[in-house]
Amino acid sequence: MSEIRTANVQYTGAKGPIFNLSFQVAALTLITFGIYRFWGKTRIRKYIWSSTLVDGDRFEYTGTGLEKFLGFLIAVVFLAIYLGLIQIVLTFLGLSLLTEARSNEDIARQAIAINLSLLSVVPFLFFAIYRARRYRMARTRWRGIRFGMDKGAWGYVWRAIGHYLLTFVTLGALLPRMTFHLEKYMADRTWFGDERVTQSGKWTDLYGAMKHIFIGLGLILLGAALAVALGSEAPGGALGFVGYVWFMLGFLYYRVHSFGYLSSHKKLGERVAFSSSPQAGTVLRIYIVGGLLIGVVLAVFGGVAGIVAMGLTQAIMEGNPAAMGPLVPVLLAVSYIALILVLGAMVTALITQPVIAHYASTLQVHNVDALDAIRQRAADTGADAEGFADALDIGGAI
Repeated sequence: MSEIRTANVQYTGAKGPIFNLSFQVAALTLITFGIYRFWGKTRIRKYIWSSTLVDGDRFEYTGTGLEKFLGFLIAVVFLAIYLGLIQIVLTFLGLSLLTEARSNEDIARQAIAINLSLLSVVPFLFFAIYRARRYRMARTRWRGIRFGMDKGAWGYVWRAIGHYLLTFVTLGALLPRMTFHLEKYMADRTWFGDERVTQSGKWTDLYGAMKHIFIGLGLILLGAALAVALGSEAPGGALGFVGYVWFMLGFLYYRVHSFGYLSSHKKLGERVAFSSSPQAGTVLRIYIVGGLLIGVVLAVFGGVAGIVAMGLTQAIMEGNPAAMGPLVPVLLAVSYIALILVLGAMVTALITQPVIAHYASTLQVHNVDALDAIRQRAADTGADAEGFADALDIGGAI
């Protein structure tokens, strides 16, 4: 019997190249008033995909900026017509957003109209999430074999709405159920070549990943009870603050460990399995170190800008506003724009890529030799190519 071989996923991307790439993309996006972002995101994805290896072979991203741009235009036109029809219906019901409020009743009607307009977009948010993932799968290859995903966006929409409502009415108690079943719906429709991915496991197993959320919530409630019992907010407030911080970090812990659990319970066909062991502490450290470095850059820029501002103020007070030179306002504006570009590139290089690298490096593929038997699948159409995700501003992620 031949030995079952396991392959570790590797990530070879470096901070310098992706910083330079992200800065270029941000600058070109600014110059083109946002149009280049479709091509820019494609370039960044190509870099990240090609930096990820399994068993020595790199992933390939085959999407194009043009199809993303065209998909965005199609989505914008559709949403404009859809929201226009919604507004017509609201106007017919006397709930127009465009009329001037003259009484409290008019204000109430406008508030109802605003909420109904927002709710009408919710199905397309979930639609965009599914279609964006399907597009990324369709444009990903490994060893020349395509990934793919079955149609099923509207099925995901209704399930997502139902799960979110259940999670809301149970005050978050059914969050693991929502996490598991929504991921299972998408995973079970994913393919690599002619082999299907399946998601196994139990949603109740995810409650272990919620332990820090429960601890944080308990500290918040304990702090509130202490404040009521003592008639003073000081000790209870301090405990409540600690609980709030613990509660928020608990969500990070939940996301990291639920990803590991779900990844470790996926299979490709009957022979290929996966295991994943990302560490919440490592992810948190990446955010803290990256945030501190970004904070240093902001502090230095703020200090320099403060000195320049003081000089300008002094020159104006002395009746000599031209003393600082006519180019100073231009230089300040250029410096501010450059800062925004640098910060965006730093976020990608210091936070986004290291987090991706950590998730990738803790993933293993078991029985990797079975992948040799997988055959090519037919190409999927690009459809809206993440157009709805971009149009609804939820397509910023890599």
